[in-house]
Amino acid sequence: MKGEKTMTVKQISVFLENRPGKLAEFVEILRAGGIDMRALSLAEAADFGVVRTIVSDPDKAQKVLAEAGFISALTPVLAVAVSDEPGALYHILELLREAGINLEYTYAFTTRKEQGAYMVFRVADSAMEKTAALLEEKGIGVVAQEDIYSL
Repeated sequence: MKGEKTMTVKQISVFLENRPGKLAEFVEILRAGGIDMRALSLAEAADFGVVRTIVSDPDKAQKVLAEAGFISALTPVLAVAVSDEPGALYHILELLREAGINLEYTYAFTTRKEQGAYMVFRVADSAMEKTAALLEEKGIGVVAQEDIYSL
């Protein structure tokens, strides 16, 4: 529907060679393109790393990265508010477990607001809507793509 917010956020994933300066090169391309990073995760392997990032303009980021020779993919993920109190993340993870939802990976980011932390959750595409609806139903804030930069 037009005007309806999507409850997923576009994450950019990029393979980087595991050598000095490649992450700096990646970050510089985004900076030069006027793109601000909101969250960043880097997983390494022997010869390469996988950068996952949430940015201010994912479509523009993908374009400037392609122009610089980087191959990237846009992946839908959920950005979820997590209260700053013991057990808050456990509560969310238990909800997912009880609903039979498998978490493929997760990473955290903070904001300038006082809310606390946010977690990025990647679940199977087929479980994305179910997961977002469950979290919303339980009063857990899921951040829409349109709102990611007002955090």
